[in-house]
Amino acid sequence: MQTATTASRADQTRALTLSTIAFTACFAVWTIFSIIGVAIKGELGLNDTQFGLLVATPILTGSLTRIFLGVWTEKYGGRLVFSTQMLLAALATWALTFADSYPMYLLAALGVGLAGGSFIIGVAYVSRWYDAGHQGTALGIFGAGNIGAAVTKFVAPFVMVGFGWQGVANVWAAGLALMAVIFFVFAKDDPSLVERRRTGAKPPSFAQQFAPLKNLQVWRFSLYYFFVFGAFVALALWLPHYLIDVYGVDVRTAGMAAASFSLSASLFRAYGGHLSDKFGARSVMYWTFGFSMLFLFMLSYPPTDYVIQGKDGVIAFSTSMGLWPFIATLFALGFFMSLGKAAVFKHIPVYYPNNVGAVGGLVGMIGGLGGFVLPIAFGALLDLTGIYTSCFALLFVLVGIALTWMHLSIRAMERAAHGEVLDRLPQLPEMQPIHHPERTAIPRVLEDWRPEDATLWADKGRAVARRNLWLSIPALLLAFSVWMVWSMVVAKLPLIGFAFTPEQLFWLAALPALSGATLRIFYGFMVPIFGGRLWTTLSTASLLLPAIGIGYAVQNPETPYFIFLILALLCGLGGANFASSMANIGYFFPKAEKGNALALNAGLGNLGVSVMQFLVPLVITAGVFGAVGGEGVALQDGGTLWL
Repeated sequence: MQTATTASRADQTRALTLSTIAFTACFAVWTIFSIIGVAIKGELGLNDTQFGLLVATPILTGSLTRIFLGVWTEKYGGRLVFSTQMLLAALATWALTFADSYPMYLLAALGVGLAGGSFIIGVAYVSRWYDAGHQGTALGIFGAGNIGAAVTKFVAPFVMVGFGWQGVANVWAAGLALMAVIFFVFAKDDPSLVERRRTGAKPPSFAQQFAPLKNLQVWRFSLYYFFVFGAFVALALWLPHYLIDVYGVDVRTAGMAAASFSLSASLFRAYGGHLSDKFGARSVMYWTFGFSMLFLFMLSYPPTDYVIQGKDGVIAFSTSMGLWPFIATLFALGFFMSLGKAAVFKHIPVYYPNNVGAVGGLVGMIGGLGGFVLPIAFGALLDLTGIYTSCFALLFVLVGIALTWMHLSIRAMERAAHGEVLDRLPQLPEMQPIHHPERTAIPRVLEDWRPEDATLWADKGRAVARRNLWLSIPALLLAFSVWMVWSMVVAKLPLIGFAFTPEQLFWLAALPALSGATLRIFYGFMVPIFGGRLWTTLSTASLLLPAIGIGYAVQNPETPYFIFLILALLCGLGGANFASSMANIGYFFPKAEKGNALALNAGLGNLGVSVMQFLVPLVITAGVFGAVGGEGVALQDGGTLWL
């Protein structure tokens, strides 16, 4: 019987080599819009937000299909699934040249995105050939196929100059189709699939493969990959456009400069796998996030002029980053992102050896969605703020969140391993004389909760349950307030200069209800996964996104309609909170009091609707937020509106 540990070195090398070359070809196709998108933008006269959506659309398909492709690879084998996926992506890329309108380009881009699903196929296929001690290095070498993005940026500009962007699409499609045939002919089925066929064993069911997805740890890995891979894809797509606009270079120079980032963010992934095997994936992730924060801070600082009143007069100076320092910083950022990509996927075969396809598929999907969401966010931020470096500022915040979550999780594991002894130590040795841990002990988790036990309920249960209820009610009231405030905003937009058609206004009014109702399906499952307290905190804090976003968007009548569509969808977060709030409170009360508690939570929470209807007309007729609220708009009846 052949297994990962007994597979011959030649078979391992064959599988790894073919998979890496195939992934390189797929990635070159997946990022094709980073070059040809510039030409299409000029042809169609697209704004930055529309351009961001165009280049991000293939990333959406490539991300969403990963979770299914990973499961199918576990079931049918990488040889068949990989070849089929490449053929379909090649056909979609060829069909791209027949599009003649923006919606048709978006539709064709969805098909091109199938090329991005190749990553999880290769991960599931390659990991079956290697034992745990060598999987990090093998997957790092395979992941270096990200260099396909650099291939596109190096070669595509010259092909486009000679044959037009249609020539690029045709050549890339033909190359991918040829690779599909080569892979099917020369690749072998992995040892696990061969053994399963020999013994007649059934492949794992979908339920078995998806079972680990309920672990919060899997979603933490997904956030890591959202940055190290999603931000890499987003920057690979965004940088040519950024370099042309900011530094005034031509498309060939922009392609070459952006390729240096793609090269470093891909080529060193193999080295990241080696470091993960040698020093541990956790250490590599600390290096990745720490240095990334430093480089992103440098990149996010916009060109600024300073005037300081010195003792001898005015001191004036400015700060800005030139083209070559910008390229060098990007290269360094890409290096550490490539290490992080390898480290994330070092975790998965170790923690979930029998669920690499499903877990890797989810992590890859979330990471790939970063490549879809972030370019759109880059374009929206640029349209909203007018600051080109806002894209790097967004990534700086993202890295900070990922690093904080990782460190807190590691500290929690250390406390669990060392027990109370570690908890009694101060944060700094110098604090030992004044450290009294018993004074700061705060109960965080209910270890024993039996609301149907009359004694426990009378002693402490009722007090805990009511405290949670009375904290939940204002949180839900705020959620309904944000959900309802949008209907008030939409009604006032025409009065302050927004020239939206009635159909556009109807869409804006309907989208919060649509997203709120849909998200309730998912929010109902979040409390068992995250815990009621943490999820209520996160879901309530998420309401800041639409609240602050609306406050700034309504101040400028030139704000694109697309921004308002996003804000309308985000307002649905308020409606979705109802499902998780009710699931959380229902857990605390016994059956005899559950109905009353849920009625109070829902009824008083729904008062958010009335609160908005009462307060909004009062607030928008006075400049209560001062300079932050912007200038008031004079109405025809002589009044002034501060929407």
